Amino acid sequence: MSFEHYTQQAAEVLLASEQIAVKSQHREWLPEHLLLALLTSSTGQAHAIFATLSFDIAGLKRRVTAHLSGLAKHSHTSPLRSKRLTSLLQNADKMAQKQGKQHVETCALLFAILDEKVGLTSLFLRSFGVERVQIEETLRELEGANHPGVVEHSLSYVSSTMLEEQSAEVEGGEGVLDKYTHDLTRWVSEGQADPVIGRDDEIRWMMQVLSRRTKNNPVLLGEPGVGRSASVYGLAYRIIREDVPHHLVGKRLVMLDFGALIAGAKFRGEFEERFKTLLHEIGQSKGDIILVLPELHSLTHASTGQGGAQAAGLLKPILTRGEIRCIGISTPSMYKQFIEKDAAMQRLFQPLWVEEPSSDACLAILRGLKSKYELHHGVQITDDALQAAVRLSTRYLPARALPDKAIDLIDEAASRMRLAMESSPTSLDDLNRRVMQAKIEEQSLLREDSTSGRLQLQAVRDKIETLEARHQTLQAQWEREREDTAKLRVLRAKLKALEEEERQAERDGDYELAATLKYDTLLSLRQELELIEEALEAFGERRLLKERIEDEEISEVVADWTGIPVSRMLESERKKLRVMESRLEARVIGQPQAIKAISSAVRRSRSGLADPHRPVGSFLFLGPTGVGKTELAKALADFLFDDERAMLRFDMSEFMEKHTVSRLVGAPPGYAGHDEGGQLTEAIRRQPYAVILFDEIEKAHKDVFNLLLQLLDDGRLTDSQGQTVDFRHTVVILTSNVGAQDLLSAEEVSDEVLMPQVMESLQQDFRPEFLNRIDEILLFHRLSFETICAITDIQIERLRGMLDVQGLALSCTDEARRYLAEKGYDPTFGARPLKRAFLQYVQNPLSMELLDERFKAGDTIHMFLQEGALCFQALEKSEKL
Repeated sequence: MSFEHYTQQAAEVLLASEQIAVKSQHREWLPEHLLLALLTSSTGQAHAIFATLSFDIAGLKRRVTAHLSGLAKHSHTSPLRSKRLTSLLQNADKMAQKQGKQHVETCALLFAILDEKVGLTSLFLRSFGVERVQIEETLRELEGANHPGVVEHSLSYVSSTMLEEQSAEVEGGEGVLDKYTHDLTRWVSEGQADPVIGRDDEIRWMMQVLSRRTKNNPVLLGEPGVGRSASVYGLAYRIIREDVPHHLVGKRLVMLDFGALIAGAKFRGEFEERFKTLLHEIGQSKGDIILVLPELHSLTHASTGQGGAQAAGLLKPILTRGEIRCIGISTPSMYKQFIEKDAAMQRLFQPLWVEEPSSDACLAILRGLKSKYELHHGVQITDDALQAAVRLSTRYLPARALPDKAIDLIDEAASRMRLAMESSPTSLDDLNRRVMQAKIEEQSLLREDSTSGRLQLQAVRDKIETLEARHQTLQAQWEREREDTAKLRVLRAKLKALEEEERQAERDGDYELAATLKYDTLLSLRQELELIEEALEAFGERRLLKERIEDEEISEVVADWTGIPVSRMLESERKKLRVMESRLEARVIGQPQAIKAISSAVRRSRSGLADPHRPVGSFLFLGPTGVGKTELAKALADFLFDDERAMLRFDMSEFMEKHTVSRLVGAPPGYAGHDEGGQLTEAIRRQPYAVILFDEIEKAHKDVFNLLLQLLDDGRLTDSQGQTVDFRHTVVILTSNVGAQDLLSAEEVSDEVLMPQVMESLQQDFRPEFLNRIDEILLFHRLSFETICAITDIQIERLRGMLDVQGLALSCTDEARRYLAEKGYDPTFGARPLKRAFLQYVQNPLSMELLDERFKAGDTIHMFLQEGALCFQALEKSEKL
């Protein structure tokens, strides 16, 4: 402990109180120890005050000593500074600063004890007639009489260093441990760790392995975020509550800080010396300290300086002799890569796989953590938000693990709301802007000398007055809400601390204090909380500050992380999927059978009747060119993901050679481009929700089909770096011209008749196992003239949209529409000739007329047929009507 802010007398009292806690074998260093040290001190202001006051000092000492002797003893642990004592010392420091003193004196410690609202120290003093008023009067009298006892001296550097060394000795000489490890049991006992829920099996297994005679070193294996470290914290909680086997009671869990251990170790052997000293220190505890290694695999290649010994080499002989026990944490891949290769190291550890919790278990974990995040951010988190965090993180963040990703969603949403609560609300900002604009308008009208100008000026001033009055009302409401919200945050934190104090009092058997807290202090605090909450709820829908996190806030976070619009996630998918055909047919004309088939497949997937381990759907589009195969893929991407750019297109003519196949999943090790990853796998890793279009699949090399077999069947691919990429949220579309001639020659023939002929052609080009993995084979028929006419209307609408940007409107006669359809109709090439017809007969001549400035903004361009050619002219206003 540092004593630089205390006088010499106060520092000696603190050190004496710590020694009392150690000799009493108490788990915590309490304010009661400090009070007893003040009563037994022979120097300082507190001693002078006690000597002047007439009360039974010996009786008070006996009372405090009797109370301390009734506390539970823990012979194997050094005392931890309690939260009560930490708060007391902070209050004493604030008193000294308020009085303009640079150092905390013993009287400040005494005043802080009297001001303590929890615990028994202030009650002890008052029961013997010692009140704050008496002490203040006595101190003034002593200062007025220049009593030598009221003068306390600041510590010299030498005295401060000596006292800190003595304090370190009292704490067990743990300088190395404090420097290179974190005491998890202390952290948990101080309430800084989050509660651990749902890891009872892992905790029980760790206790079982730690209880072994030899090879008693468990190692937790799992992906980051599944709860490996939380399981260790759960064991620390059990140790604090003494809910462990007898031989584990009082043990300490210390986690290695690998960064601190290696930082600054510049010379050869320096790191090894540090680690060896640390292991020796832990070994001296005779099994009372258990070392937690958060990155176990790092020890196998950790050293500094050329030729330095590995940390694992220092650890193995100590573990073999059983001098210390360790708990390792690692990932399966790292454990296999570094630990399993070292047989001597592997045999010393007992591995356990920590699996990702289920959605229900994750929801229970979030409910247990909710109060911690509410207290930290000062917000309220609804159960709907917790369920949304689990559901949306599972669906939209597949690369990460539960519960970590769900917790991150809650934390991020709460952080956003906290920032919104501390900044000006949107309605107030809008009013500010409107007031500013009105004042600018007022300044402009001041220069007007006409009657209308004066009338307008008065109207603007009336508007400013109204806006400012409304702004003042909203400003007052916002300030009140912000003040009440801040009070709520403070009261909730205080309530949490007092509830913990009550539980601690019950554990210590101090039922008088527990009853006082439960039926007096906590009750009044809850009533105060309810009053403020009712005042805020009275604003109803007019409330400016929102402090409740709903599922909508969670969806907004997911939308920002993944790029998926919020509206799509919150939209009722049942309603949307029921009208899927009409949405797609509005864009893709003339292929109702293909649209119906693909809509049915998507509905099966979304309703949970499809295999969850395969892609959403896989389709093979067959048909001649220009009939809508690629357009349907774009429309499907827009429908499913609200973004046409969510379609990834791969032209299989680029993958005809064997060596080009590696571009999809990445080049193998040793080849150029290995670190860059594959075009397909990297794209899906960045954007896991996409429509993948493999165009002209029959042109691909046969090795591409080997990749597709795994993708279509298991919904995953492994890239060249060994990373698994999830394709379960993709729609896979393959297009082919195989059988196109059969479809071109067939007129008004049903798919049932055509399919056997097409399948015969497919089986000649594709392997049966590939065709068997495709969900639907869809036939695209050639486009009729009526279909081309409908597509013409779509093209005209697109042209109308382009002109609208320039402030122009467009009208078109039926004759002009039919003329364009006739020019663009070719059964062999589908709709593509229509695009060329639009370029030739509409866009090219119209662009020239726009450049000649024949039309200006606001005009309506009329397109009509005259003497067998398309013409354009601006309509008169009467014609527009």
